[in-house]
Amino acid sequence: MRPSNEINLPPIGFGTALANGKQAAEAMKTAISLGYRLIDSASQYKNEEAVGIAVRECGIDRKDLLITSKLWNDDHGYDSTLRAFEQTLKWMKLDYLDIYLIHWPNPLKFRAEGYEKHNAESWKAMEELYAAKKIRAIGVSNFMPHHLNALLKTATVQPMINQIRLHPGHAQKETLAYCKERGILVEAYSPLGGTGGDLLSMPLIQNMAKKYQVSVSQLCIRWCLQMEVIPLPKSTTPNRIKENLDVFGFEISQEDMETLTNMPDTARGLPHPDLAGF
Repeated sequence: MRPSNEINLPPIGFGTALANGKQAAEAMKTAISLGYRLIDSASQYKNEEAVGIAVRECGIDRKDLLITSKLWNDDHGYDSTLRAFEQTLKWMKLDYLDIYLIHWPNPLKFRAEGYEKHNAESWKAMEELYAAKKIRAIGVSNFMPHHLNALLKTATVQPMINQIRLHPGHAQKETLAYCKERGILVEAYSPLGGTGGDLLSMPLIQNMAKKYQVSVSQLCIRWCLQMEVIPLPKSTTPNRIKENLDVFGFEISQEDMETLTNMPDTARGLPHPDLAGF
């Protein structure tokens, strides 16, 4: 898949939230050995050093990997963004990033005075880093249409990617349609439902997976692909890391896609982007 610039992304990426240290580095190396080339990270995950270790030790050329990180909430603003980005490169021991995203649109730290000004300043810094080829693609995460509209008032480069929580039972139809209309590529984090949810144990999901003779995880990842988004499944178990890539041998029917897309909301564990307490 291709966002609105020259970078070309694979159909599935590897998520790393809640994984850090040696376990994270080993999981990333396993994922790369199995064929993943897009690795998603963030400064808030505390695993950027592990990402760098995996990149150096995986045996794959750096140019063949796509490494993502994200700007944390406390670092919004022009100067803070530049400092945070340089710190990310230091932790990873890399010369550039492939993708850099604003992690959340409306941080608690800036909420009282209005988030728009600080997002605009951060975006200006990211546009400059993009122009300097320190980042190959810039984007956002957890942005809804009103956040994107605010950002676009001052942006000279449109966000190329929006990474949002997306899975059966949380289809985010409005945000997905907005992004598709504007050529903003959507990445889906927590494609298996995320922590605090019960998506994978729901009878509807389990029965449909049996129908297609796949695992419930494979069903959810395939749904993402047919929604034309890039899923970022996360696991530290080699067999599951491998299984999550094996989703190209079946196709979900249109009827079943509609059933999965229109399920009651199953999202748990994460707040609304305008109400987050961080």
